[in-house]
Amino acid sequence: MSTNPLDMVIGTAEVQRDAAQAAKFAAEAEKFETAGQRDKAILEYRKAVAADPTDQRIMFRLGYLLDLSGEEDEAIEVYERSCERPPAPINALMNLAVLYEDRGDFLRSERCLRQVLETDPNHLRARLYMKDVGASKTMVIDDDHDREKMKRSALLDTPVTDFELSVRARTCLKKMNIRTLGDLVRTTEAELLSYKNFGESSLVEIKTMLAGKGLRLGQGRDEAHRAARKQMIDQLKGSGNEAVLNKSVNELNLSVRARKALQLLNIHSLGDLVTHTEAELLGVKNFGATSLIEVKQKLSEYGLSLRKIEA
Repeated sequence: MSTNPLDMVIGTAEVQRDAAQAAKFAAEAEKFETAGQRDKAILEYRKAVAADPTDQRIMFRLGYLLDLSGEEDEAIEVYERSCERPPAPINALMNLAVLYEDRGDFLRSERCLRQVLETDPNHLRARLYMKDVGASKTMVIDDDHDREKMKRSALLDTPVTDFELSVRARTCLKKMNIRTLGDLVRTTEAELLSYKNFGESSLVEIKTMLAGKGLRLGQGRDEAHRAARKQMIDQLKGSGNEAVLNKSVNELNLSVRARKALQLLNIHSLGDLVTHTEAELLGVKNFGATSLIEVKQKLSEYGLSLRKIEA
């Protein structure tokens, strides 16, 4: 018989509960978690879940720490188990949706998000993630469309130097490390105009060129944000500071003007904020240099910074 505590939970015919014992193990786990000893915390949470497989809070903490430790298979198993008893915890459903999307299982991801929205139709993060899943689903193309997929991929991989652009426009794009059409469509007008010597004439020139290819500036912005978020998560993984990305921007205690600008950009967490560039923030009405300095200073307190496009 397996000695793995989780094996006592998954597939059990009759659930046995020992809430007192579970609370004892959970208390030990929280001590280890506070001390930054994640592996020991996970072991204690496993014992707690085995003692009381109905405690959704304990199961969420276990799933969350497993996720941070890169144990995605077990994290998914625990999250799924915590969602079996109604009402399913919204935080577990949200994390499950992200894990499913990362694996390309868009149908399950969408199902979790719909479950959240059925409970709370105005849940902002669920609505935003639903858009991401929808965008990701459109990228999954049947074999019948492989040729079209390869054709589009080849187009986005085309170097910008292959097109007739002015010397000024080509020089600016090179300095911004924009090498391909794919790089270009992940960039916004505000980001281009924020660079020295890049003016309206160069902007019109590039927009005209892209339009001739059925492309436009900013159409790949969500992809750039997702890539930046993944990169930041990868950088923080194993450091013990991963949870900082889930902090609400409200904890930054920003000025009213700065908070309104972030709301307009649907920025709710530090993880959302660090995927944006200075130019994207400055492109919001009434968000000026003072607000930008304020945001950058607050982020620096957590060892974070805004996304950069640089050579």
